[in-house]
Parts: sequence; C-alpha cells; structure tokens
Amino acid sequence: MIPKVFREVIDLGDGREISIETGKLAKQAHGSVVVQSGKCMLLCTVVSNYKQSDVDFLPLTVDYREKFAASGRYPGGFFKREARPSDGEVLTMRLVDRVLRPLFPKDYHAETQVMIQLMSHDDDVMPDAMAGLAASAAIQLSDFPFECAISEVRVGRIDGEFIINPTRAQLLVSDIDMVIGASADSVMMVEGEMKEISEEEMVEAIKFAHDAIKIQCAAQLRLAEAFGRKEVREYEPEREDEDLAKKIHDMAYDKVYAIAKAGSAKHERSAAFDAIKEEIKATFSEEELADFGDLVSRYYYKAEKAAVRDLTLNDGLRLDGRKTDEIRPIWCEVDYLPSTHGSAIFTRGETQALATVTLGTSREANQIDMPSFEGEETFYLHYNFPPFSTGEARPIRGTSRREVGHGNLAQRALKGMVPEDCPYTVRVVSEVLESNGSSSMATVCAGTMALMDAGVQLKKPVSGIAMGLISDSDSGKYAVLSDILGDEDHLGDMDFKVTGTADGITACQMDIKVKGLSYEILVNALKQAGAGRLHILSKLVDTIAAPNDDVKPHAPKMVTRVIPGEFIGALIGPGGKVIQELQKASKTTIVINEDPVTEEGIVEILGTSQEGIDMVLAKIDSLLFKPEVGSAYEVKVIKMLDFGAVVEYTDAPGNEVLLHVSELAWERTENVSDVVNMGDVFDVKYFGVDPRTRKEKVSRKALLPKPEGFKERPPREDRGRNDRGNDRNRDRDRKPRRD
Repeated sequence: MIPKVFREVIDLGDGREISIETGKLAKQAHGSVVVQSGKCMLLCTVVSNYKQSDVDFLPLTVDYREKFAASGRYPGGFFKREARPSDGEVLTMRLVDRVLRPLFPKDYHAETQVMIQLMSHDDDVMPDAMAGLAASAAIQLSDFPFECAISEVRVGRIDGEFIINPTRAQLLVSDIDMVIGASADSVMMVEGEMKEISEEEMVEAIKFAHDAIKIQCAAQLRLAEAFGRKEVREYEPEREDEDLAKKIHDMAYDKVYAIAKAGSAKHERSAAFDAIKEEIKATFSEEELADFGDLVSRYYYKAEKAAVRDLTLNDGLRLDGRKTDEIRPIWCEVDYLPSTHGSAIFTRGETQALATVTLGTSREANQIDMPSFEGEETFYLHYNFPPFSTGEARPIRGTSRREVGHGNLAQRALKGMVPEDCPYTVRVVSEVLESNGSSSMATVCAGTMALMDAGVQLKKPVSGIAMGLISDSDSGKYAVLSDILGDEDHLGDMDFKVTGTADGITACQMDIKVKGLSYEILVNALKQAGAGRLHILSKLVDTIAAPNDDVKPHAPKMVTRVIPGEFIGALIGPGGKVIQELQKASKTTIVINEDPVTEEGIVEILGTSQEGIDMVLAKIDSLLFKPEVGSAYEVKVIKMLDFGAVVEYTDAPGNEVLLHVSELAWERTENVSDVVNMGDVFDVKYFGVDPRTRKEKVSRKALLPKPEGFKERPPREDRGRNDRGNDRNRDRDRKPRRD
C-alpha cells in the first residue's frame, strides 16, 4: 500500500509550478522531499547524528549529484558508473552550503549530511535553481536545530522583464543570470553574471528574487505543519563561563585594539596577536588549561574580533592602517613568461596572482557532459590555490571545491568580454602565489591583462574587488570596507566580490552574515565597490592599455575557412592520409568540424608559421578549384600513361585531370611521349564532363591551329560499328535460339 503523501504546490506566476512532496520515498532519513517542476525531479534527504562530534565546527556535507539515468543516458568513458562530481555539481553544492551553514547553531557539531539527487531531467528546467529549496524543505521536516526556512531561485531578465528560474534557452537571451539565496526576512547569498548592469539594476533583481523566495519559504512551513512538526532535538551545547569570558575580554581587548590600530603586515600582526593569547594563557595553571583551555582560546578570539570591529566603526581604521575605502598598493607586469601565449602578474598588497593564456583549436574546448547539460566551453579559466600562498604546509588532495568556485567566478567575470568571433579556444590558468584577501579578484585582474597580452581582442578590460561590511545594529553604525584582508573576511558581516568594466557589473558573489541588511546599505556598498573597481582598472590600463594587435611570434595563428560539405572527405583523405600528410608538411594543426545546419565544413588551421598556413590554404583552394567550360588553363604533366597524360592545374596543385591521347594533337598520336613529356607545361581547354565517359575532358589540340588539309575522321557512331567493333544490327538478325 502506498503511504500517505503530503504535497504543497508553488505557483511561479507564469503557468509553471513547483511541487514539494514527502511521505513516499526515503522514510528512514531524518527528512526527505521530492521537489518537481515539469519532468524535473530532485530527491533530497537529510541526516544528522545524535551524538556531537569532537570538533569545534559543524561537520556539514552538502552533496549534489546528477544521475545519468535521469536523462536516459549512460555515463561517458569506460567506467559506466557515476564517479567524482563534475565542476557543475560542485558549484551547486557550494551554492546550497553557503546558505545552510550559517543557520545551524554555532555550538552544533553533529555530523550532518544533505544529499540532493537529480532523479528525472527536463530540458526546460535547470535543476540547480531548486536545490536550495529541496534542502531546506527536507530540513523543515526533520528535528534539526535550524533557524528558519530558506530557498534559492535563479533570476534572469529578458527585454527588461525579470523572470524566476528561466530555462537554459531563455538564459541565452538574458542579460542577468543570478542565483539568490534567502530566508523570508533576509537575503543571505548572491552569485551570478551580468552583461554590464548597474548597481541599482542588480539590487532590483535581488528584490524580485526575494519576493519569490518568501512564497517558497511559506510553502515549506505549510508542508511541515501538515506532515507534523517534530520537536527540535536536544543536544549537548558548548560549555559557557560568563565570568571567564569577561576576564579574558578585559585582559585582551585594549592590547588587541592597540596592535590593530598600529597598522602592521599580516605575519607581524598575527605574531603579536598570538603573543597576547599566550600571555593570557600563561596566567592559568596547567590544570586550569586542561579543564577549560578551549574556552580561553574561544573567548580570546571573541575579544579580538570585538576590538578589531570597534576600531573600524569608531576610528575608521583597519588592521593594516588603511581607511575604509582605501585600496592597497598595486603593481602589475605583462609578458613575464617568455614561452606562454600570454602572461601577467597582478599584485595587490599581500595578494598575488600569475595568470597564463593558452590558445588552441576547437579540439581543445572544455567538454561538459552532465545529465542536465551537454556542451563545450571555448573559453575557460582554472584557478590554483597552493598552500604556500598563505605560508602554510598542508596536504594536497586534488582540486578543492573552493578552487572550483573561485575559478568559476573569475571565468564568469571575463567570458562576456571575449568576442564572439574569437577563432581560438582560450584557456586561462591563475596561479595564486600570495594570498591575503581575494585571490579570485586578483585572478580576474591578472586574467584580463594576460588575455590582452596574448592578443585576444577583449571588448573591454575587466577588474574586480572584494568588499566587506562591519555593522552594529544597536548604534546603527556601519562601515563598508574596500579591498578586504583575509582577517576582515572572517570578522565582517558581509563579504562580496564584484567584477566589471568601466560601464557595468559582469559578475558578483555575496555572502551576507547579518540579518535584515537594508537595501540602502547594499546599494551604498555596491557604489563604493564601483569606485574601487575603477581605481584598480586604471592600474591595469596603465600596464597594458589595449590588447596586442596580434598574437606573439611563437603563439599559433588561427585561420578559419569554410568549404562545401562534399569536399570534407577529399581534404581528410582515405584513413586521414591527406590531412595527416598535410599537417606534417605544413607543421600545422588542422581541425575540421561539420556545421550541423548547413553541413558545410569549418576548417581551423593553427600554426606558428605563416608559410605553413599558406600551404594548407593553397591545398584547400586546390580542392575547391572548379574550371569553367570553354576556358583555357595552364597545366603540368605529372604522370605518363599509354593512353594519355595526367596533368595538374598549375593554379590548383593536386587538382588532376586526364588528357587523353586523342586530345594531344590534331595528328594521329601513336605514343604519348611523341608529343609531351613529364614536367611539360602548356595550356588546355576545359570542356566539362564528357557525357559518354562521364569524366572531365580537357584538350590540348583544341587550342592549336588545325594543320593545312587536315580532315577529321567521322564520329564513331556514324561508322556503323559499336564500341566493340561489331555490326550494331547484328543482334536484330540473329535467329531465335533452338532448345
């Protein structure tokens, strides 16, 4: 018997619906829901252990996976099973994690897993936009200590009209692609890309998304009420000691304030703060530290955070001595690496990124093979964050989720400025060499300069800046911080990264930690970010004002030719023989793609030598050569046969035709060599395709004067004989055969 199912429906306002259902699947999980829109179905389950883990943080795992069976496909490769998550899946995990994590109590340390699976795919529904809704709805059905319902939506804008959860096709014509995460009261996360929009337009999009999220949060609460709300579980909270907290605050606050106000470098400042902490710990006995040493450390960091925040709010100063809107010193350099196709260094304070650019053919495009999307990227960016960049030694375990997320942000910031007719596949790699505040924005700046150094004709240069916010709800004071440090990232109420050109925003990423942030403060923060972004942009332009006119001498040049589809096979040759020999002789890379609409061949020629590229173009011209009937052409003898000579058009090398012995001269020719020899060059007349032989016919004698008294032999059909020399009427006279 099918169990009772509880269901809520959310109306998106344009004929589309999202349903949330529970009671049928995965009932041993602490909470489970199926979220559906169209034919797209997500299953989300949540489980949290009842025993606290022996750690001082929340061990939360958000896992999002797309099953290939959901779209009726097999996983690619030899191993026919879903393996490690794709970059697209990792990015969805990060979107959900960033909204959920702050809503668990700070002292809740139980192992918690949120697992979201795409079970059925719909081409018109992008599943990542519903992952946050699914996660929150499942948690609402559990007994987890969780602050409030949240949801996430994607917002686009087409012809000036905002739309919630647009289709992938709609996104192609949208000038905004943003995912917003929020509760009914507060916006908590924003991430996306835009086509040079203003700060006011960005805030309008956030407001529109928030209105839709409020409806989705209400639907979750109705579902939980109908299903039967569970009592929030009890768990062992962290130990607290108010007297100890006050004691440590009094011991640390003034000293931390003084060091913070002095304005020092990262390592010097860290060492001074550590010295204060050790000085405080020295006032306690070994027995006391064994008993409540963890509290001493926690209360010290709390006092340190309070002192640094108060310094900024009261004095307008920051840890390194800057004012709130001041940008750290910047220096840049391009063409640093001699062998790359493009390179640049961007250094801002204690953050440094080295970016490289590599140019290639469509064969080097990044292939995306997900159940929800198949395609390729001809522009992509990879971001590497090694441990030495922060002066640490830690295990290296492959590409982290953070590296995937930061690289994706920088890629989205730059890709809109790469021209649509760029013939290359472009790969940018950012190596973070130093980090103390927003290496992703340093990647954007270094990437911009490296692309221009490589000769990629960017529409406009792009810069990026990381911003912070410190606010006090009691006093109403707040301070927006431009170009934040790593420490300011942790102690602030909001950190956001904004990239753009001189004309507007191209990408953003926000994490808002304070409840009820007003849109007025958000607009002011974005305006201050715009001023800082333009300052940084001026430094980039001072270093390299415009893209180089051409690629570097050692970088490959790209030429693209379009050929009729019927010539593709001739250019490739049997078993690829022609194209392979041509690549070897010309020292180029040749890629041929067939246009799915026109069925034409798109030939990409990549090489460092113009001579080699010209050789390939000459071969293509030769293949495409079509002589006109009645015209004369110069040919060269390349092969001698008993019944004629094979000649090659000198204007189209490789384009051959048979010159029959009967067309060599007006006189009867017994031996071909009596008239022409190997290597001879002369003119012939083109007659088109001979209807009798169905082969192209050329003639040398047609361009020669007839000898005096020359008499042509009558045409073959007038001589009363067929091709075998027999009487053509013989078959008519033959008597019937006797049995």
